[in-house]
Amino acid sequence: MGREAVNIDFVHMLIGYLTLLIPLYYFFYFRIDLIKPMFVSVFRMSIQLLIVGFYLETIFSIDSDIINTIWVLLMVVIGVYTTIKRASLKFRYFIIPLTLSLLTSIIIIDIILLGFVLRLEDVFTARYIIPISGMILGNAMNYNIVSLNTFFEGLIKDENLYYYLLINSGDRKSALAPFIRNAMKKALNPLLGTMMVMGLISLPGMMTGQILGGSLPTTAIKYQILIAVAIFSAGTLNLALSIIFSNRFVFDKFGRLNRDILK
Repeated sequence: MGREAVNIDFVHMLIGYLTLLIPLYYFFYFRIDLIKPMFVSVFRMSIQLLIVGFYLETIFSIDSDIINTIWVLLMVVIGVYTTIKRASLKFRYFIIPLTLSLLTSIIIIDIILLGFVLRLEDVFTARYIIPISGMILGNAMNYNIVSLNTFFEGLIKDENLYYYLLINSGDRKSALAPFIRNAMKKALNPLLGTMMVMGLISLPGMMTGQILGGSLPTTAIKYQILIAVAIFSAGTLNLALSIIFSNRFVFDKFGRLNRDILK
């Protein structure tokens, strides 16, 4: 049987923060200009997670399907905004296609995972839909940034190649295929590499958290496997849909690329 997680009080949290003295020492020693960014990042992370923790406790206690859905939609909106901003794209071209692709991906994967795998009576249960959707959305967003950057920057850099392929094939789908392949491979290869060594080199964060929280290792492993598969599937679906939907906004009817898509 699993044991209940050990509670961490304020004093022992501060002891945990003392491990930051290690990177701080090397930043001083090698004169690396990361001291201020480190403190800002740790401070923001701590405040944001404490606020989220407070909200999640409240949301979990209420456990309203409507509130849970609104929370997931809010995560989608923030994810889309962050993706467009970090990928240096224009909002007016990408806000609709990226929102549709992310929503479609999360709905499909959540239905399969929560409805058919975990067999929940209510797939909108806060304890499951919020953390699982959050993990899927966070990873899908990161891979989407790499994919969209690679795809559109590649098109602009090798625009002559694209038009050559378009003229010779007479089909925009065929002309875009090599650019899509390159973008998706670059975005998904790191995830495949991580999955390949998962459990051999390191224990994934979710599995470790469940074990520390009192779950049996075998139970934590099952969840980790399913989450890893779900993240990869959702990420791949989101990448493909993002590019497909975005192409409707950044190409004209003659297949010409709007070079104004990048900031």
